[in-house]
Amino acid sequence: MRTVAVVGASLAGLSAARSLRQRGYDGRLVVIGDERHRPYDRPPLSKEFLAGTLGEADLALERDGEELQAEWVLGVRATGLDRAGRAVRLADGREIHADGVVIATGAAARTLPGTEGLAGVHALRTLDDARALRDELARGGRLVVIGGGFIGAEVASTAYALGLDVTVIEAAPTPLAGPLGEAMGGVVSALHLDHGVRLLCGVGVKGLSGERRVESVLLEDGRTVPADTVVVGVGARPCVEWLQGSGVALDNGVKCGADGRTSVAGVVAVGDCANWYDPHTGIHRRVEHWTGALERPDAAVAALLACGATRPGVPRPPYFWSDQYGVKIQFVGHAAGADSVTVEEGSTDDRSFLAVYRRARRPVAALGMNQPRLFTRWRKQFATAAAAS
Repeated sequence: MRTVAVVGASLAGLSAARSLRQRGYDGRLVVIGDERHRPYDRPPLSKEFLAGTLGEADLALERDGEELQAEWVLGVRATGLDRAGRAVRLADGREIHADGVVIATGAAARTLPGTEGLAGVHALRTLDDARALRDELARGGRLVVIGGGFIGAEVASTAYALGLDVTVIEAAPTPLAGPLGEAMGGVVSALHLDHGVRLLCGVGVKGLSGERRVESVLLEDGRTVPADTVVVGVGARPCVEWLQGSGVALDNGVKCGADGRTSVAGVVAVGDCANWYDPHTGIHRRVEHWTGALERPDAAVAALLACGATRPGVPRPPYFWSDQYGVKIQFVGHAAGADSVTVEEGSTDDRSFLAVYRRARRPVAALGMNQPRLFTRWRKQFATAAAAS
């Protein structure tokens, strides 16, 4: 391959670029990003950066002195992939011709319809989002977080520490029931209540009120929650619209195999936009976690350089973490399909425990709250079991 284009300049794209060079690719490497920023770390945006304890320079993902000998095309969006012409079309009219393409365009935060142009309403996905929200939180007042997932919970925790009056609204009966299951989702989301943050569950949002700036959140049950600032944390959608008509199969993102290969030869997908085949479960799934964006691109790059001749390795079980109200939350595996969950160490009441999820008595996931050492042992066990299967 003479030219490889990596479309996406966040962690997954940077990881792919690094793997290309580490695996001996010495051709032209073009990294395309719709943001004007060089690759930066996203997890701190909802925590340390929002709190003001980390600066922008601390978010840099590129190592000091790192030289990938890449052409960086930043601040311009990819608008199409020409399969026949082997070219990535850009919003400014340019075309980047490439023999191989790595799709790493990630995901974008979902928004609430009808809130466009209303001041005080924020999503949190990018550095620019975090800058704007940080300025808002510095004003103090009443914050309403719509969505009780991990991003919403972390923002609520940060805002609480900054002294704001915080309310979290979650449409589902139990926050975090999707990734953690109902029982453990309830335990983890109780951190809000432990710290006096209001948690309203099982009720949807009807809309927002306010002329030029948000004044309140209107709930489906008729209640009104006053708000000076609103953060919408209702999930993310994969950024794959630009691939329509390209021949790349799309299904909740880019549908790809266990090694990241797509339906088009010479094109692989990585990161939050990639719907990888999971050989453990026999289904496709998107893994929107930092560790996956760091580790999985190497398998996709190996398949790309070998033109699919390599045999895909077994991916490590998905892992993610969250820091809320001074508590470290860690999770590995898949809670879906588990038929039991037991606390193996500690106490849920103390918010310090290790819980194991099982299906037919076989461990399939583990959750730790303030148990990093014990959790690490369980995570290694899961990785070893996956490699042996």
